[in-house]
Amino acid sequence: MKQRMTLKRDQIYCGNLLLVNAQHPLQSPEGNDLLPVDLRFPEILLRREAANMLQQIFRKIDAGDEIIPVSGYRSGEEQTAIYENSLRENGKEFTAKYVALPDCSEHQTGLAIDLGLNQENLDWIRPAFPDEGICARFREAAAGYGFIERYPQGKEAVTGISHEPWHFRYVGYPHARIMEERGLCLEEYMAFLETCREGCGLVYWQADGMEAEIYYVPAEDDKTQLILPERAVYQVSGNNVNGFIVTVYHSSLEGFR
Repeated sequence: MKQRMTLKRDQIYCGNLLLVNAQHPLQSPEGNDLLPVDLRFPEILLRREAANMLQQIFRKIDAGDEIIPVSGYRSGEEQTAIYENSLRENGKEFTAKYVALPDCSEHQTGLAIDLGLNQENLDWIRPAFPDEGICARFREAAAGYGFIERYPQGKEAVTGISHEPWHFRYVGYPHARIMEERGLCLEEYMAFLETCREGCGLVYWQADGMEAEIYYVPAEDDKTQLILPERAVYQVSGNNVNGFIVTVYHSSLEGFR
């Protein structure tokens, strides 16, 4: 037996795997289901799932007060103000490197967080987050909890943004782990997944004995029908471009049907 799922066209703009950049502006700002990432900073918010996973990382590495959240969810109005202020204060070249255009910022999804090493004179746009000490431990743990360093060094020509070691994006597990293992930024991962279709998708074995089959389904003009295994555990995310990423979990003992 199979189960059927119907997805509306506008659902390509919802989910954890949205590709948001200058070429693919956010179509449906996700300002709902937000939680503070740290009770010391109640105004810095993330979507519930991302906020919970971030707290789990902090507990795992015993971050204490060493790492602080700098910027989380932003409304369109806030992103516009930040962009315009940076143009006035820092100029076009700097702003193009480090500040996204309004509606092209991941911060408007509620899935992105800027983190900083807790120190005096914190730079709000480029907070210090070195590759050593507590920050290195955060990076080592991040992918296991669904976070990626969104703008890695060496990928500037692909992302269109300069290296930002402080900017992390929640995409969920196992996607973050796969991207880390393959050395892919989000743009590259989304392009790769478009080659993975149902029946010949990417299969990722997890340490808990589960296998994840990941594949892309192009969106139809009106509604898209998914056919999934009966009682399957699955996740579906739009890609903010042209379709859906489906992740179906199976026991490694039963295999794929």
